Amino acid sequence: MFSVTKIINNKIRSREMNIILSTRNPSKAEQIKALFNNPNITIQTLADVGIEGEATEDSLTLYGNALKKALFAKEFSNPKDWVMAEDTGIFIDALNGDPGVYSARWAGEGASTEDVLKYCLKKMEGISNRAATFETTVVVIDPKGATFVFIGSVRGHLLTAPKVSPQPKMPYSGIFMPEGINLVWAEMSVEQENAISHRGKAFGKAKTFLENILKQE
Repeated sequence: MFSVTKIINNKIRSREMNIILSTRNPSKAEQIKALFNNPNITIQTLADVGIEGEATEDSLTLYGNALKKALFAKEFSNPKDWVMAEDTGIFIDALNGDPGVYSARWAGEGASTEDVLKYCLKKMEGISNRAATFETTVVVIDPKGATFVFIGSVRGHLLTAPKVSPQPKMPYSGIFMPEGINLVWAEMSVEQENAISHRGKAFGKAKTFLENILKQE
């Protein structure tokens, strides 16, 4: 009986996956951890595992920045761990796609959530076309160094003033309303947002991929 139990336990352990999520954004971490509700998948942030610093996000694409963040986590994490990172941008139609990859630092390096929100509203003053697209690119790197990419997007529009206060480090969450929904991101529960958001779609694809990997082991 003992030997059988030991074999079963070893099989269970072999199907466990530890993933380092390369972020220091508490709102993003909460959403992503909630989405990955698989008991065999553990999500840990840089802070959770004691990794200091962060990648320099100087790429011209969401993919480039997500890859930089994933490679940063890979460099300092356990070789057996998977790593995962994302970059997100809002692309505003009337501003020719701006701020895009610069969404988090549109108001300048070190700008607060409130600063970026005010800067966006200032840029959009007097503009009637307030349509925009949120897009997220997720990069996953396996223990052997193979890279996998997942993308999610959602259309919506920007309000002329915040409906509610934005989520921490998510300046547009109080003014972006997805198509067909009468709520802004900051009004939604984590579960509601994960079900329809750009980030939920991208990480949902990543979750399906990773769960299939576990089934194959």
